[in-house]
Formats: sequence, C-alpha cells, structure tokens
Amino acid sequence: MALSKAKGNDGKITYPPGVKEISDKISKEEMVRRLKMVVKTFMDMDQDSEEEKEQYLNLALHLASDFFLKHPDKDVRLLVACCLADIFRIYAPEAPYTSPDKLKDIFMFITRQLKGLEDTKSPQFNRYFYLLENIAWVKSYNICFELEDCNEIFTQLYRTLFSVINNGHNQKVHMHMVDLMSSIVCEGDTVSQELLDSVLVNLVPAHKNLNKQAYDLAKALLKRTAQAIEPYITNFFNQVLMLGKTSISDLSEHVFDLILELYNIDSHLLLSVLPQLEFKLKSNDNEERLQVVKLLAKMFGAKDSELASQNKPLWQCYLGRFNDIHVPIRLECVKFASHSLMNHPDLAKDLTEYLKVRSHDPEEAIRHDVIVSIVTAAKKDLLLVNDQLLNFVRERTLDKRWRVRKEAMMGLAQIYKKYSLQVEAGKESAKQISWIKDKLLHIYYQNSIDDRLLVERIFAQYMVPHNLETTERMKCLYYLYATLDTNAVKALNEMWKCQNMLRHHVKDLLDLIKKPKTEAGSKAIFSKVMVITKNLPDPGKGQDFLKKFTQVLEDDEKIRGQLEKLVSPTCSYKQAEVCVRDITKKLGNPKQPTNPFLEMIKFLLERIAPVHIDTESISSLIKLVNKSIDGTADDEDEGVPTDQAIRAGLELLKVLSFTHPISFHSAETFESLLACLKMDDEKVAEAALQIFKNTGNKIEEDFPHIRSALLPVLQQKAKKGSPRQAKYSIHCIHAIFSSKETQFAQIFEPLHKSLDPGNPEQLITSLVTIGHIAQLAPDQFTAPLKSMVATFVVKDLLMSDQLPGKKTTKLWVPDDEVSQETMVKIQAIKMMVRWLLGMKNNLSKSGNSTLRLLTAILHTDGDLTEHGKLSKPDMSRLRLAAGSAIVKLAQEPCYHEIITLEQYQLCALVINDECYQVRQLFAQKLHKGLSRLRLPLEYMAICALCAKDPVKERRAHARQCLVKNINVRREYLKQHAAVSEKLFSLLPEYVVPYTVHLLTHDPDYVKVQDIEQLKDIKECLWFVLEILMSKNENNSHAFIRKMVEYIKQTKDAQNPDDQKMNEKMYTVCDVAMNIIISKSTTYSLESPKDPVLPARFFTQPDKNFSNTKHYLPAELKSFFTPGKPKSTNVLGAVNKPLSSAGKQMQSKSSRMETVSNASSGSNPSSPGRIKGRLDSTELDQIEYEDYTMISSPLSGKKSDKRDDSDLLKSEVEKPRRGRKQPLIDPDDSFSMDELSKPAQEPKSRTSQRGRKRAAAASESEEQAWQEKRLKEDLLENEDEQNSPPKKGRRGRPPKSAKMAISKEEPPVTTPKRGRKNVVPIESPPTDEEDHLEISEEQDSENIDQKRKGRGSSKKTPQKSDSTDSALDTSRPTPQKRRGRPPKTPTVQQKKSHVGRPRKVVSKEPESEEEMEISQNSPALSENISNEEETADEEVVAPSTGRRRTAKKRRWIQRMKSELEGPLL
Repeated sequence: MALSKAKGNDGKITYPPGVKEISDKISKEEMVRRLKMVVKTFMDMDQDSEEEKEQYLNLALHLASDFFLKHPDKDVRLLVACCLADIFRIYAPEAPYTSPDKLKDIFMFITRQLKGLEDTKSPQFNRYFYLLENIAWVKSYNICFELEDCNEIFTQLYRTLFSVINNGHNQKVHMHMVDLMSSIVCEGDTVSQELLDSVLVNLVPAHKNLNKQAYDLAKALLKRTAQAIEPYITNFFNQVLMLGKTSISDLSEHVFDLILELYNIDSHLLLSVLPQLEFKLKSNDNEERLQVVKLLAKMFGAKDSELASQNKPLWQCYLGRFNDIHVPIRLECVKFASHSLMNHPDLAKDLTEYLKVRSHDPEEAIRHDVIVSIVTAAKKDLLLVNDQLLNFVRERTLDKRWRVRKEAMMGLAQIYKKYSLQVEAGKESAKQISWIKDKLLHIYYQNSIDDRLLVERIFAQYMVPHNLETTERMKCLYYLYATLDTNAVKALNEMWKCQNMLRHHVKDLLDLIKKPKTEAGSKAIFSKVMVITKNLPDPGKGQDFLKKFTQVLEDDEKIRGQLEKLVSPTCSYKQAEVCVRDITKKLGNPKQPTNPFLEMIKFLLERIAPVHIDTESISSLIKLVNKSIDGTADDEDEGVPTDQAIRAGLELLKVLSFTHPISFHSAETFESLLACLKMDDEKVAEAALQIFKNTGNKIEEDFPHIRSALLPVLQQKAKKGSPRQAKYSIHCIHAIFSSKETQFAQIFEPLHKSLDPGNPEQLITSLVTIGHIAQLAPDQFTAPLKSMVATFVVKDLLMSDQLPGKKTTKLWVPDDEVSQETMVKIQAIKMMVRWLLGMKNNLSKSGNSTLRLLTAILHTDGDLTEHGKLSKPDMSRLRLAAGSAIVKLAQEPCYHEIITLEQYQLCALVINDECYQVRQLFAQKLHKGLSRLRLPLEYMAICALCAKDPVKERRAHARQCLVKNINVRREYLKQHAAVSEKLFSLLPEYVVPYTVHLLTHDPDYVKVQDIEQLKDIKECLWFVLEILMSKNENNSHAFIRKMVEYIKQTKDAQNPDDQKMNEKMYTVCDVAMNIIISKSTTYSLESPKDPVLPARFFTQPDKNFSNTKHYLPAELKSFFTPGKPKSTNVLGAVNKPLSSAGKQMQSKSSRMETVSNASSGSNPSSPGRIKGRLDSTELDQIEYEDYTMISSPLSGKKSDKRDDSDLLKSEVEKPRRGRKQPLIDPDDSFSMDELSKPAQEPKSRTSQRGRKRAAAASESEEQAWQEKRLKEDLLENEDEQNSPPKKGRRGRPPKSAKMAISKEEPPVTTPKRGRKNVVPIESPPTDEEDHLEISEEQDSENIDQKRKGRGSSKKTPQKSDSTDSALDTSRPTPQKRRGRPPKTPTVQQKKSHVGRPRKVVSKEPESEEEMEISQNSPALSENISNEEETADEEVVAPSTGRRRTAKKRRWIQRMKSELEGPLL
C-alpha cells in the first residue's frame, strides 16, 4: 500500500492513501467523504498489522479529539464512531487512549451514536448496525471496568439500548445488544443498583406494556446472565423486603411485580428471595399481606409454574391465607383458585378443603367468587374439578344471598349444557354431572320468585334450549324428563302449571280491559294486576310497571292483539317468538339503554310464551313415545332403559294434557293415543285414558271417528280393566260423551248384578267403577246403590272375614303383599265415601251410619269383626282407609256438620298411629285437604299431635306442612280481605282453641297435674304456637293470649258438667299462656279484636265468673324459657351463615331413635313397643331443630321410600296412637250397639278412645312409683339390647293398685284411641235418661272396673315382679302411652277368663237406621254367653260361681234387639 508521508513519532498524522487531511477547514461533505475512506481503511485492518497500527496511531488519537466527538453533524459523528470502534478492535487488548477521561468521553460518545439504531429506515442504519456489531463482538466496553466512572458509562449504554430497541429490529440486532450487555454483567466485578434498575425497570408492567421489545431484551439478558446477576437481585430484594430500605431504588414500590416477572423469566433468579415471602405472608400489615398474596397467586397459578412442588412450605403458608382475617386477602385467594385448578390439577386436592371453608364464608363476595372459580375451571375441562368442588356450587344454590344463588345456578346450568347436550363432551362427563338437572329443578320449590324465574329461564335456555328444531327440542325434553328424579319431575310439572296459570291470568286481564270501563271493572283489573305482580320479581316496582303496561294495553290495540295471540291456546312457538319480539320492540326506547319497565315486561312475556309446547311439539313427542313402544327408538344410546323412557314419556304427555290440552287436538295425536289405549301394558293404557280425560271435551264434535272407536274400549276397561283404568274410563265417558247416562247404565247394570265376593280381583274393579259412577251420577242409581251398600258392601264385605291373614310381626307390607280381601274392603270403604260425596246430603242419614262404621274400624284397630283373622299389616291398611275416609267426608260441609267431636278426636289420633306408613299417608291426606282450604280449621289442630311422632323426619315434614297451610290461609285472607264471614274458618290463629280442646281430650293426658304429661302438652302446643307466633302481624300475640283467656271463662261443650275435664282444659290453657308469655314481648298489648270461640267446642263464657286460678304445678314453670319463636322463612332455615370463617353449624341431637315396624317392636311384649315421648326437659335444653322447609316433597324424601328394613335404624318407638284392646273376646263376634254408637255417650261420660286407663294416685303412691321406675331404669341400663325408652311406661297399673285407688277416688274416664270402655263418673243423674239407665250403668261400671285390672297373661319387661308388685297398693298409675298398653297379670288366677275388655253401652240408639251386623255370625251367641259369664263373675268378685241379675239379662236382651235394625 502506498502511504502518505508522515512521522508517527513526531506527532504528524498519517492518513490512508487518497485521503487528505481532515480538519475544520474543509466542508462537511468533504469531511464525510474523507472519513468514509478512513473507515474503509480501519475496517480492512486486523490486529496483526503491527506496522499499520503504529503508522495510524496519531490518526487514531486525532479522531478521538473533541473536534470530532462534539461535531455537530451526525454523519460525521457516526463515521468517527465507526472508526473508533475499529480502532478498539485493532489495538485490542490495549487501547491507544490512556487518559481515563478520554476513554469515558469516547465511550459516552459511542453510546450516544447507538441511538441511531432507533430508525431502522434510515439510510445510515447499516452503519449504525456495524457500530453495534463491532463493539459487541470486540466487547469494547470491557475496557471501562478500569475506570472509576464505569457505572455511569454502563448505565447510559443500557438505557440507550433499551430505549432504541423496537419491533423493526431483526434478531441480529437483538442478539448483539444482549451480547454487549451480558458481557458487562458477566465479566464485571459488580453490578450497581443503577445498572440493575436500568434492566429491571423494563419488567415493570407499565414499561412492559409501552415497549414489549425492551421487555424481551431485558428478559433475554437476565436469562443469559442469571447466575452472575442473581446475587445482586437477591441483595436488592433483601434491602427492600427485609430491611425496608425502599430508598435504594425507585423500583422499590414495584418489588412484587418484579418478583413475578423474574420468576416467570427464570425461577433461579429468586432462589434466595422466595423464602422471604413466607415472612411477608405473616406480616401484620394487611396491605402488605394482600400484595404478597396477589403476587403468589399469580406465581402459583402460572401455567408452567412448579413453585408449589418446589417450595412446599411457601405453598402451605399461602394456603393459610385462605383463612385470613382480612376480607380482600381471602377474596384474592379465592379468585386465584381457578387458575390453579386449570393449570395445576394436582393442586386441586389441597385447594378443595380451603374452598370448602370459603364457600361458607360470611362475606357474600367471597362465596360468589368461590363459585366463579370452580365453574370457570369446570367449563374449561370437567376433569379439572372433582365432585366435591361441584358440590360446593350445589350447596350455594341455597345461599341466603340472591347474587350467590344466581351465580351458582347459572354456573351449573352452563356446565350442564356444555357436557350433557353436546355429543362431543362424552358420556362419562354427562354421567358425572347428571345430578345438575335435578338440583336446578329442585330450586323451583324455593319461595323466592327470583329463584323460580331463574329456574324457568335456565330450563328454556340451557336444559331444553328453545331455539332447537322441534324434533330435537322434543327429543331433548323427552329424555330429560325420563332421567329426572321424582321431586324434579314434580317441580317441572309445577313450573308448567304456574306458567299456565299466569297465562290464564293475563288472558283474564285482557278480557277485563276489553270490557267497557266501570268502577267494578277497574277494581277487577286492579285485583288481577296484583295477582300477576306476585309472579314477577320485585313486586313493588312490578305493580307500578304492570299498571303502566295495562294502560298501554288499553291505548294500543296492536300490542293488545299481539298479547292476545301470545296467550291463546293455539299459539305456536314461532308465532310466540314474533309476538314477543314485536311487543318488546314497541315498548323499547333506543335512547334509554337500561329500561327497567321493559325488563319487567320481558320477564312476564318469557313466563307466558309457549316456548316449548305447541301442537307440532306434541305430535313430535307422541311419535318419540311410539318409537320407544315399538322398540325402534335409540333409548339405550341416550342412557335410558326403554321401559323407563315409555313410562316417562306417557307421564310427560299426561302432565302436558293438563297444561296444554288444546295442543293435543289433532287427529294424528288422538289416533296415536287410541293405539296406546289398546295395548296390553296397563301403565300405557292408563296414561292414555288420563290424556283422553283431560283433552277429549271436543272429540265428540270434531273427531267423530275417534269417538266411535273409543267408546267400546272405554266400556271394556270400565268392566274388566285394572282399578285405575276403570276409574279413568268412567271419567273419560263423563268428559267426552253427551249421552253419559246411557253409557253409565250399560256399565252399571251388569256390574251390579255380577258382584261376587269370591272373585276379589274382579270385585275391586267393579267397586271402583260403581263408586265413580255413584260420584259422577248420584241421582241415576239412587235405590240400587243404597241397597247395595246396605246388603253387600257392609254385610258381605266389611263385616265378613273369609280367610285368615298371614301371621307377621310387621305393621306394614308392600301393596303386592296385602291380601286381596283387605284390598276389597279398602275399595268398599272408598266406594261408600264416593257415593256419599256424590249425594252431597245426609237426608237419608247414610252419612251418620257410615261415620259410625268408620269410627268402629278405628276403635277396633282395623279388625271390625274382631275375629282375629286379619294380619297386622291388613289392620294398618284398614285404619288408614277409615281415617282417610273421615277426612274426605269432612271436606263436604253437609258431612262435616254430623261428625261428632268424639269421631273427630278418634280420627285425629290416626296421626299418631303405631305404624309409620299409616302416620305418613294419613298426614299427606290431611295436608292435601287443608292446603286446598277444603277441610275445616279444626283439622289443622291435628298437626299438634305430630309433635309426638318419634321420627324426626315426620315431625319436620309435619311442621313444613303446617307452615304452608298457615301461609296459604294468610295469603288467601290478604287477597280476599272483604270475606269477613270466612274469617273464623280461615284465620290461622283460630286453630288455637281447637288445639286446646283436642289436647284436653288427648288420651295420654290422664292426670291433671302430672308433670310429664303436661310437658307433652307443652310440646304439642309449642309445635303450633311457634309457627303462629313467628310473626306478630296485627298484634296477633295479644289476640292469641286473649283467646286463651276466653277459653278459661268457658266450659268444655263436649262434657260441660265434667269438672275434671274442665280442669284439664284450664290447665292446657295455662300451659299455652305460659308459652305465650315466655316467647312474646307484646302479648300484654290490647287485642285488636275480641275472639269468637267455636260454640261446638266451648260453652258461652260465663260473664259472672272470672277464672283467675292458676292450674299449673309450680315445678312446671321452670320449663318455660323466654325466647323468640323461630322464623318460618324457608330460605333462612336452609342457608344459615357461619358465625366465623369455616365454622360448621353443629346439628342438634335428634330427639329419639326409632325401630322398624318389622322388628321385634311389633310384638306387644317387646320393649320396642313402648311408645314413650321425648322428655320435655330434654326439649327445653335444646331448641327445636331447624328444618329445610320448602313447599315440596323433598323434606320427607327418604321417609317416603323407606320400607320396614329402612326403619330399623330410625324408629325406636312408635307414636302413641291408641292401639286399643279389642272390644270383646277374640272368639266373640261384633256387637251392633258398639258399632253404631261409639261416639254417642251420655255427657256424664267422656269419650274413651283407647284401651288404656289410669286412675289418680296419692303423693305417696307417686313417690313409690318413681322409686320403682328408678330401680327398673338402673336394671334396664345394664342391658342395652332390651333398653326401653327413657320415659315411664304408659299402661294400666296392677289390678290390686287400681282396686285400692278406686276406693279413694272415682274412676277417671278419658278419651281413648280405640273402642270405648266406659267408666261413668260417680255423679247424680241429671235427666230422665240417666234415671232410666241407672241399673245398666251400675252393672257396666262394675264390669268395667274389674276388667280394667285384667289383661293378657303376657308380661313385659317392666312387669317382671308379677304378684308382689301387683299387690303393692302404693304403686301409682304409670304414664300412659300411645299404642298397645302393657298387659298386667291378674292378682289371682282362679279363673282364666282373661278376655279382652269390651265396651258396655248404656244409651238408647239415636235412630232406627243403625248399622247392621249379620245375625248369622256363629260366634254371636257365644259372645253373649261370654259376656254374661264375665259380668256375673265380676259383679261377685270373691265368688267362683256365676249368677245373672234380672237387670243384666234385660240389658243383654236389649242389645240383641238392636242388632236387628236396618243399616241404611
């Protein structure tokens, strides 16, 4: 190379060939041209050119002069920088510049030039890139390590590079920057805080969002230098977190954001920092803990994070924050859960327990977010959440807060739609969440209208989406209905019923609007608006909005027309869509984005629009059912057995025939139903009959060919079909045919003539058919029906036992095990009741006779003839049938009037029957009549006896029914405020007098002052008063108090002259008064109204008499604890918030356990038969249990399905319905006088409803009895297997004790459950009748007194001291019980006439039309003979001979003559 002459050692500058001197004397352009040549020269040089390096040394020094470093032209500066970069490369490792200041200036100069990298489109960009590449490759900046100000140089370089990086740069630029910066970190001795800040600042979210490339650059740098920079990062966090030196860096306030970012970049950067966070989680500063929790939530929940497994102590410490006292911290933990569940399924187990606690958090927002977290994870993948987590969501559907309930319900709905309705979700997922559909529909039982509306919306949008095609929609509905549980089906049926009812209300409103305006019309419109408003959310606003909508309907005929079309029975789904769209469009206002008025109207339209069911839908549904019947449907693929699908499909059609009858009106539909009717399957034909009954009113006119084909089928089913088919056939004929009398005659005549007791199966169908004909056409067959009832039904069926029943200790068996003879008797009873209900009058006194017959069945425990042939399950069935029949007749006013108080009281005791199923089914019948407002109010008082039920579920269900019935009556009175004449029969508070009267005559209440018996009375009263007093509406507490005070001024109308019965009544009143005083603070206020007591139960108050006496024993007053009655709010009872986070509500101990009907408890001598009640001391120590009360069958779900084996562990003691001893000896036949007049005793005698008697005892006797009980209890406690209930036994005392007692005070008569053993009170006769019958009464008294001490020779565990204890005259009367009494041995076994006690009747027949018993009974004469023998024996007790007095013979002769009277 030819070189210009220069002297390197004398300071002369040598330039490359062709380059002239570069100085300030040349132009900028020339300078740039010459510098380019210099750049080219240095670019081509390498480190090995020692000669050239020496030659150009002065040039290198010259280029570093201030002239170039501070040159104003950027091109000149860029070229100089490139030269300097090459110079550092060429002269490496030693730079030609020795001055530290000069080196600093040079590197600061080069750094400034790097800013040119920012503009990637600049013509000089390649030269800037060359500069970057050169200094990065050579690591030129490493020279600065020796400088004192190196930190400033490096910091400026870092800031420059982070500021210029942008998305226009390619990967090479990014790589060179990383190389340049990493060399400084890795090869330097230290990293200053300023330098670290220049890197970390790019990780702060605010900067990160502004310059993503700078973040990526910092991320790459930290990854490259992780090992070298980690100590400095650790030191930074130590200073800030542990020492609190926030001033060391401006990034101190972003420390938690930086930790998160650094962890995401490389977890090794924080190896020493993370343990410090554990201490921060325990900080006393709420905000600091919150920041750490937010940080760790993101770190643990990050997708690829392994922090939880790597640092378990930190994870456990973090989980502890789920229970933090600070609400925002708990909230943050809960929000994080969804990310952790989705990204780390292995952590689900740890999270489940903490989410469980938080799902019960007192804070609404936290419970809400628990649901959101779980649902979010479940919607991503169902495998991410376990069943326990889904159950937390399930529980929150009953939360007390609407926002939480709504979130839970919507979450479950979304999960259900995703995994059940989409085929790709898979069968396993669908199976896992199959419970959701049932649970969502169960919520329809809640009282809140918001819940019900949301269920309807969920059903229409998620469970059976209304936007599906008709065939798909019906298929979805069909298989959904087939897989729902019983309660969900009932809820869905109720939903359609409510929607249909609302549709009718709107239709009625439209009809009222179309009428001319009048004052009465306006009132009717307002009343209808109020009814509709109750079906909308927020009734307050809803009322205003609905009034406004009513005005719109009056003014806008087009909207009115659209609404009429919408509520029309013929409206199709597509028409409904158009109507809803048009109405909302017309009412909407584009300028008003949120329109509460429009939202409310949308709610209304959603409820009344037929979004699922129309004629096309019904036709499609019937085709699906037919396919299942034919076996061509894909039922199994849908996970539903074909039989189940068919049953469900028919049930669905049956329900829809109630709510959408017009949709069935098509020839195709009726032909399909006719085909179903002709099938052999009984259930299919039965359902088809019900559908015809509900939808067939137009068949005769519109479908004559269907009518012709249908008639012979109906006649055949009525004569030969199953009982239910026969029933519905008769109702179909009644609904469809105009000439129903002719059709009924063609059916009745042959059936009436062919009644045959020898063919029970056919006889049942005949009785059902005739019964329903008698009910629907009572006047058509008056004479033959009366004759048939008198001669056939009563004599040949009810009064005849053909075959002995199976011997069993069970009290109940399934339907298919009940004997045919018993089933016939049950249908005979039902037939008589239907006949009476059809007549609706008692002109022929048939009602009286039937009631006497029914009560006789109850008196005899179901064995009317007392031949002992019936099995216990059969007797239970007949008791149930008789009790239900009385309840049915009581719903008809003409029969209610003739039911005597004794008959009413006997019927009431069925609620305490010893058989669980009898109690359960009778309670259902009672509730049904009460809830429909068909039964008089006194029948609600029967619910008080449910407090004695030993099964907790039965008590809970009874309480639920009582709540509903009280609410139904209150709601009715609100809606019909003007109905003042019905006030006494509807106002729930008026149940109190009936309850007092019923409890006064309770056969368990024997001794007026007995503490244990009064505790039972208190328990029964509180069962009713608790609900009545839960709200003090209109000062009702004072009203109840005044009512009780009024009762104390009256006498018992049933026994006005019975001083002891009146004293009992006053004592019950005092118990009620003490309850009111202890549970109310407003009882002393003035009552708004004076109560009116029922004259049938109480005499008129005596104004001259003031009964201020206190009848309660002092010991009992301690059992009345002050407190407020519990609210009967259903939702509140279900969703009680925990008092603290995670604290579980402790359930109160159940009152008593129960044993099975099938257990040894069925044996009268078994301890299990001792039906004691809960000790009230135990009740006072705990409050009543809270029950989940919803107007539904849910409460008793388990009980409803239990059989004998299910009850084994749940029923220790049976309720104390009086299972009375038979009226006569087992071999004796039935006495007509006893059948016909069980409730017509003289007023000097009280009703005797059981076989148990108890006499009053002295205090010394009481103490002796208590001591004996104590000894027996100690012995019984030693034997667990034979341990009897806690309370003393209720039964008869030993004979000797009773004889001793009878000398001291007269025998006490009390109402008993069963046939009556009359013991007259020793008082002077007050009328002629008493004088006429005095001799008979004396004889009967003697007989009965002795019989009361006698019983079976069987002994119970309590009667082990047979003779000795029996002779102990100091032993008092043991407490009575409901059920069979314990049988005591006689004192002397001289005679073994230990027959069952019988009732002695001493009153003339009330009328000639008494019930008749066949005189052909072979045991009749023997019965009379036995009676005579026993009577003689007991009149002359010491003698072993028998003699019959003349009076006795006359009395027996009169009894014989009464048997000959006609029955009806």
